[in-house]
Amino acid sequence: MKVRDVMTRQVVTARPEMSLRDLALLLSEHRISGMPVLDGAGTVIGIVSEADILAKERGHEPVHGGGLSWLFGERATPDELRRHAATSVGEAMTTPAINIDQDRPLREAAALMLDRGINRLPVTADGMLAGILSRADLVRAYIRRDAEALAAIRDQVIRKTLWLDPDEMVIEVHEGIAHVAGTVDRQSTAAIIERLVGLVDGIDLVVNDLRWEMDDSDLSPADETDHEPGAASLVAREHPRPLRS
Repeated sequence: MKVRDVMTRQVVTARPEMSLRDLALLLSEHRISGMPVLDGAGTVIGIVSEADILAKERGHEPVHGGGLSWLFGERATPDELRRHAATSVGEAMTTPAINIDQDRPLREAAALMLDRGINRLPVTADGMLAGILSRADLVRAYIRRDAEALAAIRDQVIRKTLWLDPDEMVIEVHEGIAHVAGTVDRQSTAAIIERLVGLVDGIDLVVNDLRWEMDDSDLSPADETDHEPGAASLVAREHPRPLRS
């Protein structure tokens, strides 16, 4: 699954010259917590969020110590001081913005958010803003991914590839882990099912609890000249591509 599959395409954006008051009104109106900041050419130059407004508002509290020690203590940085004194989006925004291309894998976006401790990513296409991805989008994507993977296993793998009835098995997918149980004719069939299920897009691990009526694990694979290979030769020779619903 790619970033473009789950990103929000209608993006509310800010300009660097916008006042923080106007930004607050915009965030409230659209019920969002942050947005990309664009320059005149439409390039993402930063990210601004509720936290930037809160940093500014905190500066209006009574001062109980010397300087800014009441706010930052001994650890004030130039960036913190800049945000405290900001009056516009351009002065308060976090820059440079961390972006991700719309064709990158979703797992890469999730890793980037976790590693950088950020809640949203501007999404670009050919260097221009194409959408935005939030942590909420990722959560919804993983829920959808499980459902799509389950449908692909039942329809593409079990029914159409192996000509078996998925209703005669117990097939579940949760957080990328597929669990398959039931009884099949041969041990090699169970091995094929495990292998093909593992190739379905969105499946990270297969728990194979299948039982079989005949153990054919000691049978030699059919010769390459066979026209109708059995299950043992199929699992040895087949190189299927990832399956999607």
